[in-house]
Amino acid sequence: MLKAGGLLLSPTDTIWGILCDASNSKAVEKVYDLKKRADSKAMVCIVSDIEMLKKHIGELPPKLDHYINDQRPTTVIYNNPIGLAQNAIAQENTIAIRIVNHHFCTPLIREFGKPLISTSANISGAPHPHKFADIDAEIISGVDHIVEIDINKINAQPSRIIKIEPSGEISLLRS
Repeated sequence: MLKAGGLLLSPTDTIWGILCDASNSKAVEKVYDLKKRADSKAMVCIVSDIEMLKKHIGELPPKLDHYINDQRPTTVIYNNPIGLAQNAIAQENTIAIRIVNHHFCTPLIREFGKPLISTSANISGAPHPHKFADIDAEIISGVDHIVEIDINKINAQPSRIIKIEPSGEISLLRS
């Protein structure tokens, strides 16, 4: 389904998300359309491990070890991404990527072999869903497959977000 450009609704290591192949511009466009989101607002990618991350950002900045190895899900905004759909990349040529640590998403990405878009399963501007029951019917009907695990689990914690500045310094955008 992912190889064919489909959309998946799944729990993640943070909140419920809409997932698709981050290298497929048509799939990424479907996510923007479903969320009714301006394509000028970039979305998060998730990868299975550091090796996959390095394929898409080049060298890992030295100051990231603390954040990447932390138990708290951390999304990092990297400069000059490689090999991802152009419409997944922000106008300033950055991409937000998180190494996901989740019993379903991590093996899925590893098997798929490519990063996935992972954006909150809500219409743009609506509250983020903390459990499956919070997801709008329009989102549910707009995806190609629903992963029916952790349906009743409540996960209210979004990821921490940091940005690597052009100077190499790290800025905390959301703690």
